Amino acid sequence: MSMLTPPGMGGKYRVTGTAYPRMRRPRRRRIVLAVLGSVLALGLLGYGTLQLFDVFGGDGKKQAAAAPRKDCVRDTVAKPGAATAAPAAAKALPKPGQITVNVYNATPRSGLAKAVGDELKRRGFRVGKVGNAPTAFDKKVAGTGILLGSPRTDQGLYAVLGTQLAGTDRRTDARETPDLDLILGTAFKALSPKVEADRALAALAAPPAPAPSARC
Repeated sequence: MSMLTPPGMGGKYRVTGTAYPRMRRPRRRRIVLAVLGSVLALGLLGYGTLQLFDVFGGDGKKQAAAAPRKDCVRDTVAKPGAATAAPAAAKALPKPGQITVNVYNATPRSGLAKAVGDELKRRGFRVGKVGNAPTAFDKKVAGTGILLGSPRTDQGLYAVLGTQLAGTDRRTDARETPDLDLILGTAFKALSPKVEADRALAALAAPPAPAPSARC
């Protein structure tokens, strides 16, 4: 009888040799430990991924944002005595008194050319001929009107006269003189209110706004 055999036990219950039964851990406990190990491994893997992202991506962006670009111009406060850029010069537009306007009526409304000519005089323009429109335009201008001048006419003249009424069409003919024709069309109602015309003229003559500098 082996020394491992309890007293009074024998037969098929007898334990022989040096081996003896071992207690196994419950199956449920092993499953729980395996799940916890998997969760811990996934957590470590995710944390490592975030660290790599910060190293190769996040920190690089922060450093790029902190470091000034060579092609980036920052707004700086001028120091006392430092030279400053001269303001942009205003456009050299002609004055209304330098523009001669011939007013022609292409509508069936009687006396329209004279009324418009008188108002343009009050606004400072030089008024030349006043009357009915030539046959080529009479009763054939459906819009507000036409500004007609020489191909060599300064565009500034068109722009200044155009502030007095909106929607006009600009055209040229074979004339050599710098005067302009204002041919009133069927859609013409009245000149723009003087307040609005003066505001448009002031905006036209204002210097262009400086281009904004790049900001970092």
